[in-house]
Amino acid sequence: MEQHDTVVIIGAGFGGLAAAIRLRAMGLAVTVIERADTPGGKARALPSPAGPVDTGPTVLTMRSEFDALFALAGQRLDDHIRLIAQPILARHWWQGSPTLDLSPEAEANIAAIHAFAGPREAAAFARFDRLAQSLLTTFDAPVMRAARPNPVQIARAAATRPRLWPALLPGMTLERLLSLHFRDPRLIQLFARYATYVGGRPRHAPGVLALIWRAEAQGVWAVEGGMHSLAAALAGLAASMGVRFHYATSARRIVTRNGRVSGVETEGGHLLPCHMCVFNGDPAALTEGHLGPEAQRAIPKSKTTPRSLSAHVWAFAAKPHGADLTHHNVFFTDDPQAEFGPIGQGHAPEKPTLYLCAQDRTPTAPPGLERFEIILNAPPNLAPTPDEEPRCRQRTFPRLKEFGLTFSPDPPATALTTPGQLASLYPASLGAIYGRSPEGMLAAFQRPTAQTRLPGLILAGGGAHPGAGVPMAALSARHAVAAIWQDRTSGSTLPQMAMPGGTSTGSAPTARAPSR
Repeated sequence: MEQHDTVVIIGAGFGGLAAAIRLRAMGLAVTVIERADTPGGKARALPSPAGPVDTGPTVLTMRSEFDALFALAGQRLDDHIRLIAQPILARHWWQGSPTLDLSPEAEANIAAIHAFAGPREAAAFARFDRLAQSLLTTFDAPVMRAARPNPVQIARAAATRPRLWPALLPGMTLERLLSLHFRDPRLIQLFARYATYVGGRPRHAPGVLALIWRAEAQGVWAVEGGMHSLAAALAGLAASMGVRFHYATSARRIVTRNGRVSGVETEGGHLLPCHMCVFNGDPAALTEGHLGPEAQRAIPKSKTTPRSLSAHVWAFAAKPHGADLTHHNVFFTDDPQAEFGPIGQGHAPEKPTLYLCAQDRTPTAPPGLERFEIILNAPPNLAPTPDEEPRCRQRTFPRLKEFGLTFSPDPPATALTTPGQLASLYPASLGAIYGRSPEGMLAAFQRPTAQTRLPGLILAGGGAHPGAGVPMAALSARHAVAAIWQDRTSGSTLPQMAMPGGTSTGSAPTARAPSR
């Protein structure tokens, strides 16, 4: 193809994979370079006696976004990988308390909370649930599905929904909003936890993040084999469409000519000519100059700082004993401030909440060894110490034993991924998992959008708008492709191409993937 028909994507995370599929469906020649040996980005896996175990994202929502990618190639997701709808969204644990299961069914949740905390809290949940649904409805089109957040549309939508106003007040944090609804501190702690899903602290993240609850309540799926298997399936789909992949290949520089992107130079010195480049890494790698001086000026540094939370992550196979686990489990700390206070001061907390994914429970447990991922929140830019692994082990497994949960054998030291290791894996991230911090009332407006100052350079992935998480990263690809569509159709010398259906342009017909 001509050079103006070529796109190079840097990074095979979910945003890059989704962009590759959509761009190939438009008929463009697409090459993906990835510094790791496998696709997935942060959805990586470690080997274990039971098979590869996830050490990245585990919660999959918005299944339709992935069904749509396979449909672009005239195929069905279910023919490539199995997604299993979860009847229990998560099981929540407190010391000396009954557990609380939440499900996709609102009435079942009201009944569960009534049994757990009484009628007053059940009624409070019903009000909160309606508020969260209204927030999701209000912010979906003008924020998540818009190329850039539209404050005017948000204001107009909010004006017709008075119940939203308290959540949108200046200074209204998620924790404060929840305290206006609930009296039971366990429920405040539970729903405040959703701030961490995008890398924030509940006392500092805006109240509008309550909408994450409703996004999850619409359905959670487990991926058979783990989240990395979904990335592999998407990469396989893209390759079958004719997308070229180069793994173990790092980008050295984004090359420009006459003020726009003209190619990508790899660490091996090879030049990949292109008319457009989609960057699916942490946008901080651009602002820190990792991809050259022209790319460094492509977005303001304010779009990448301050940084989101990092984590210590255990990924291992073992036989569990004691506690009755489901796929997603949260073991809460007795005092949230004992967790988030130290994090705010740049220290790993001694008493963190522990998130545990029983990867192979979908929903029943398999015989023999199971694969587990345990995540402990941590601050970004956490300096490694010689005793980091034993201290993290002490924070994790004795605490789980207090809940009645033990494992055999004990996880090896190699099962732990530290913030420092995350910083090495993802350049310029400082170990932050979610890109820019979501804290602050205007944080949703501060992330970089797909379009940059450098013509031909487009952003995709969890570090760009609309934000962190697997479905959001996939959704960012729609915005990236729309930006490329706009670039192509605005040039009179470029051929008009059919835009894959469902993007924010909304006017062009759906394209099917060309034959290989």
